[in-house]
Amino acid sequence: MAKLYFRYGAMGCGKTIQLLQVAFNYEERGMKVCVIKPTTDTKNGTKLLTRIGPERTTDLCFDRKANLYDLISKKFKDVACVLVDEAQFLTPKQADELMLVTINLDIPVMAYGLRLNFRQEDGGFEGATRLLQIAHDIGEIKTICSCGHKATRNSRFLNGELVTEGPDILIDDGKTKIEYRALCPACFEKYKRKAQQKTSK
Repeated sequence: MAKLYFRYGAMGCGKTIQLLQVAFNYEERGMKVCVIKPTTDTKNGTKLLTRIGPERTTDLCFDRKANLYDLISKKFKDVACVLVDEAQFLTPKQADELMLVTINLDIPVMAYGLRLNFRQEDGGFEGATRLLQIAHDIGEIKTICSCGHKATRNSRFLNGELVTEGPDILIDDGKTKIEYRALCPACFEKYKRKAQQKTSK
């Protein structure tokens, strides 16, 4: 039976490049894949871009109202694999629909995304939480902090200062410098203390 896979990691760990490598491996063997992503991810439009160069146009961008099982069963039931980028933005219902793709259509689904939001909360990304609950196979894609230790925290910086409150999705307004960094727990706490000291003055 086909399986639902969830591959998660902190910012910059190479989730998209791994997705593209899987797509390449299938296509090199003459098999079709379906690459999809949520429209909640507004960066790069319909393209998947990586920090090291490779890119690909998605086969489908979908909104939060889309029924993924219906879409895939009608348009992509001949594919060998469904690959999902930015899977943390799935709704819980859409995660369940991807499970139905594996069960009813016997098509494996590989979803790539963040596990935690920048507030370090499970449940901050409901799609990731649901995938952690139901996926057949869950694996971490590792990356390192600037100090060299393993990075596990997705951290938001506004104008160079760590912030731990705010909406999950923040659109660049052109006035505030928005950065996301993958930090180890020790560096996260260091930046957090620094931000708290600054606000308490």
